Amino acid sequence: MNFVKRAGLSLWARKGRTLITFATFLVISAMVLAGVLINAATTRAELEAERSVGAEVNLGVDAQAQGEIGQAPTIASSVVEEMGRLPQVQKYTYSMWDRVLLKEGAGLVTDGVDGSMGAGGTSGIGVLDSSLLPDFRSGKFELLSGKHLTAADRDNKRILIEERLAEKNGLKTGDKVTLTGNDEKTTGEFTVAGVFRDPRPGTEPEPEYYVNPANMIYGTVGGLAALGTPDGGAQQITKATFLLTDSDDQEAFKDQAEDIAGSALNGFNLDVNDKAVQQMTGPLKSISSTATLAMWLISVAGAAVLALLVNLAVKQRRKEYGVLLSMGEKKWKLITQQALEITVVAALAVALGALFAPRLTQSAGQSLLGREAASAQQKIDSWQPPGPGSTGLSEGIDLNDQPVENADPIDEITVTLKPADLVTVGGTGIGIGLLATAIPAAAVLRLSPRSILTNGK
Repeated sequence: MNFVKRAGLSLWARKGRTLITFATFLVISAMVLAGVLINAATTRAELEAERSVGAEVNLGVDAQAQGEIGQAPTIASSVVEEMGRLPQVQKYTYSMWDRVLLKEGAGLVTDGVDGSMGAGGTSGIGVLDSSLLPDFRSGKFELLSGKHLTAADRDNKRILIEERLAEKNGLKTGDKVTLTGNDEKTTGEFTVAGVFRDPRPGTEPEPEYYVNPANMIYGTVGGLAALGTPDGGAQQITKATFLLTDSDDQEAFKDQAEDIAGSALNGFNLDVNDKAVQQMTGPLKSISSTATLAMWLISVAGAAVLALLVNLAVKQRRKEYGVLLSMGEKKWKLITQQALEITVVAALAVALGALFAPRLTQSAGQSLLGREAASAQQKIDSWQPPGPGSTGLSEGIDLNDQPVENADPIDEITVTLKPADLVTVGGTGIGIGLLATAIPAAAVLRLSPRSILTNGK
């Protein structure tokens, strides 16, 4: 009788041991498959997060440097434009801000936060391209009518206003509004290029400028700069965003931009936006590490249990092996029979595990991720910025810990079983089985048919 047929008869004759081995393999394969599926799902979610955030580098004020000099530094727009011409850059925008006042019958929204810029005063943000602002790119802000401000509008007097401010003053796209600069003397007539919606309530101040969100005004850099520098001085920028063609170009762009700007970057940081990605993917990394640890623990424990089962089987089948060896059977065939029995059981366990493991993994992984994401979101929501005019240093608040807006922790994953995952799990399961077989194989090689049949040893 060949060893393949003997393996089948042995599995059938020893149903109890076969079921125990099968159950052990089923637990191992299910846990390993769950670990593989969760790791694959989290990897896909992380890549999607990177794509959604995009290849971006932000130029912003160094909070520590601002605290040392007592005011926000600025950089000339010409320097930023030279950085924007680097080959890695696909699009870029920059912004500056100053206090502006509504005049000639127009008034601010007074329902909610009064603001800290005096009567009629609010924050005017001059931008090169409003469509590249993070709140518009993420979809948090919605352009209800009109068009975005672009580089082509740079020197024109055009603004975007929030819908509540538009409703209060009966304004619509194409209407004219008179704005006054911070000196309360220089005025300019601006055209409403568009009306947008900011979902934040008026009772919650805009965290950076501490004004009612309904009163935020975005205008062309040239138009608003003319209110602050009526003599035509160089435009001074406080922020810039560079969208790159490839995320792999971030460090190269950063190095070249620093060479171009030189000392003009004093007081500024050039940050790749990995902080947003890390904030979004933190819960994913947590459950991935947990799943990986559980997978390894179960695998090691399962391999130990299987080794004990196979070793026990060898002891229980010594007389059988003695008879076979006395009949001229080769020792390698006995070892191969053992390996075949383990492999068949492992294959069946992996096949059964593949039927229910994806659904259970989806449910368990989603539950675990939901808890991790809720905890991360709670931490984000509990962060409080320093009060107006404060850098936070005296209060023990590190602005570098400030959460990134529009980068909510990912709280959903999609588990998908692919052929490659089955191959990985099948290979792992069979590998564990063969490893467990190899340990007692040495005992088979030492068997002597005469001593087994005469002395039972």
